Amino acid sequence: MTVGGLSVGLESTPTRRGKRLSPMVYLLVAVGALVVLSAVRALSGATDLTSSGTVQAALTAAVPLAMAALAGLWAERAGVVNIGLEGMMVLGTFGAGYAGYQWGPWAGVVFGLFLGIVGGLLHAVATVTFGVDHIISGVAINLLAPGAALFLSKLYFADAPGGGQKQSPRIEDAAKVTLPGFSDLMGTIEGKRWFFVSDLAGVLRGLTTEISLLTLLAVVLIVGTGWVLWRTPFGLRLRSCGESPSAAESLGVNVYKYKYLAVTASGAFAGLGGAFLAVSSGQFRDGQTGGRGFIGLAAMIFGNWRPGGLATGAGLFGYTDAMALRGSNAVHALLLLLGIALVVVAVLQYRSGHNVLSGVAAVIGVLFGWWYFTSDEVPPELIGAAPYVVTLLVLGLASQRLRPPKFVGEPYRKGHAI
Repeated sequence: MTVGGLSVGLESTPTRRGKRLSPMVYLLVAVGALVVLSAVRALSGATDLTSSGTVQAALTAAVPLAMAALAGLWAERAGVVNIGLEGMMVLGTFGAGYAGYQWGPWAGVVFGLFLGIVGGLLHAVATVTFGVDHIISGVAINLLAPGAALFLSKLYFADAPGGGQKQSPRIEDAAKVTLPGFSDLMGTIEGKRWFFVSDLAGVLRGLTTEISLLTLLAVVLIVGTGWVLWRTPFGLRLRSCGESPSAAESLGVNVYKYKYLAVTASGAFAGLGGAFLAVSSGQFRDGQTGGRGFIGLAAMIFGNWRPGGLATGAGLFGYTDAMALRGSNAVHALLLLLGIALVVVAVLQYRSGHNVLSGVAAVIGVLFGWWYFTSDEVPPELIGAAPYVVTLLVLGLASQRLRPPKFVGEPYRKGHAI
């Protein structure tokens, strides 16, 4: 590929690459997954597995996580590890709470995004300008942001009508859209409880009914990121800073500038994710992010530093989170789903030559299947942890052939050859 008319190799070391799957293969995988969901739904009687309500709740839960993962993608593609995503999301939630209840949800989104940018700039100054270790800088933001948000919450919300020391007054939700006619038709078919057909209708209805404009914005940002970073000269220059900054510098790329732009954009995306979390739930609350910044990093790694992959990881968390909200019966059915998923992962890892990982996935999958068939419900204490356990198990055991940017996390100084 070229930067400024000259050639630069982003893949500086030989890597083993599998064949790129065609859209038809992805479609067949999606159909197969829905068939499995339909079968488990019929066996367990857990109708929430494929209901439109579950799909809507999954989208709501997935968007903040996807924005955190997208934030990590932008920073790491430029060579900067942003472990401070959690703190930047916290700043976004407070910003949305402060501006949202006074001037409306979109003002809250903008102010949350702005505070995320502030967090990103602090991280950029520390890591790019002063060369502070990326992890230390990120941890510092994660420690300072919740304390600052709680202090400001007590300062601004304690005496506000409907507010409190740890929460903001109510925020109006963003506008939602529905595909007229189609949504009603899918609802009718969903109610028939036909195998596969009704399940497909439930998914389609959930994707076309009461969809927040913020969700649509998130989809545009994910698709737009893929185009900007992989289809434009700007994206090539930014990615070259994470692969070989000295080579990029020799071709006239201002590495510092692109790192600053990437980490600032990273803060903006994280702040946007926090703002969405506050607006969609109706208020800012202390501790609202619940570790989503870290799960976002896991989703980014699972997605191999690609927008489509991280969206899949975020969707997995969103779905399991939605199931947890449906109660013990839904989470109990999730045990069987997880067991099947891990067995599939075991087969794929075995075919890829990862025999030890395949064995671990197979054993854990069988144990989850055994748990499902020998019990009637999941202990209430475990329901809230289900999204985190399921997501980390699947992401951890399925993620192989990962190829991070070569220079991510490494110090860089202008004029110093690497």
